[in-house]
Amino acid sequence: MRIAWIGKKSPFCGNVTYSREITNALLEQGHQVSFLHFAQEESKLDNWPNCQEVPLPFIYKSQVYTIPTFRATKVLTQSLRRIKPDIVHASLTLSPLDFVLPEICEELNLPLVATFHTPFAGKGAKLVSGTQLLAYQLYAPFLGNYNRVIVFSQIQRELLARMGVPSENIAVIPNGVDVNKYSPGISQVKAEFDADRLFVYQGRLAPEKNVEALLRAWKQAEMATGSKLLIVGDGPLKSSLEPFYSSEHGIHWLGFVADENRRIEILRCADVYILPSLVEGLSLSLLEAMACGVACLATDVGADGEVLEKGAGVILNPKSVRPQLRTLLPLFQDHPELTTLLGQKARKRVLERYTLSTNIAQLELLYEEVVQQQSLQLTRGA
Repeated sequence: MRIAWIGKKSPFCGNVTYSREITNALLEQGHQVSFLHFAQEESKLDNWPNCQEVPLPFIYKSQVYTIPTFRATKVLTQSLRRIKPDIVHASLTLSPLDFVLPEICEELNLPLVATFHTPFAGKGAKLVSGTQLLAYQLYAPFLGNYNRVIVFSQIQRELLARMGVPSENIAVIPNGVDVNKYSPGISQVKAEFDADRLFVYQGRLAPEKNVEALLRAWKQAEMATGSKLLIVGDGPLKSSLEPFYSSEHGIHWLGFVADENRRIEILRCADVYILPSLVEGLSLSLLEAMACGVACLATDVGADGEVLEKGAGVILNPKSVRPQLRTLLPLFQDHPELTTLLGQKARKRVLERYTLSTNIAQLELLYEEVVQQQSLQLTRGA
């Protein structure tokens, strides 16, 4: 099948990882993939798909949203007309192009699928005001114009349906992890940091990730000298937080780690992975840690609570993250048998529900269904 994938290659975020992993897997399955993305001068990225790339011009691009140039619509339309894909899959980038894409594909008689990544608070909680709320309000009236919209959990499906998106247009296909690559293994990272017990946060350093609650809890818990907390990632809050939570407190700031193998090494040596977010979709970083056999603590936001339910990890209440962590961090420090057991359960949960191979199999079935429906509609309209 010829697939035109519209997504992100930078800056690094979950959307970028999703695009990389899915397109690589589709290529391995023998599909032809063209990757259309907002391009700039970029260094070669690790494990990036070896496929045709089409640059789309832009004015501004961040981890959260993208502003294309006026030419971008014309470039996109001409590119799709030239590629002649069997299906178009847009990993939505919070861009104005997301709203005109259905019109373009309708004009070209191309079936169109979208993946909607925008995080949410989950389980009846109000969306956090700001970007997330605005995104849902903006997108809900338009998502029905896509042949299918992929979300990561039933909770998110119900949320979009309540906002007016036709239920039959929404498909639940959870994120998936390559469980051969992300797996338990030998690592020397503990020795590098002279750590007996290693705790890890990996992700953006932005307000919605609620990292300061973790840092304050760590400091208040007065952790043992041999316990270390690694903060892996970058973002707008790094410069304001780092001076107050330093190696003096057992906290090490690694910044953004571009090398995927290095990130895997860090996870393999971790005893505990912590994700204190206020909003999420379905965190790939959480699934990667679980696949590596790490005990995981995450807030009950987005689909993350669903991932850890029934003993696969510890689910935190997003309204009281700091006091919960202040209690739990020493417990996980002092009871290695607990983290070992939770790590085993976490790996088992990923193998049962969140493998990349299962994700791709479901996606291929969805593609076939959408292409067949489009073909029938064109035949009836002829």
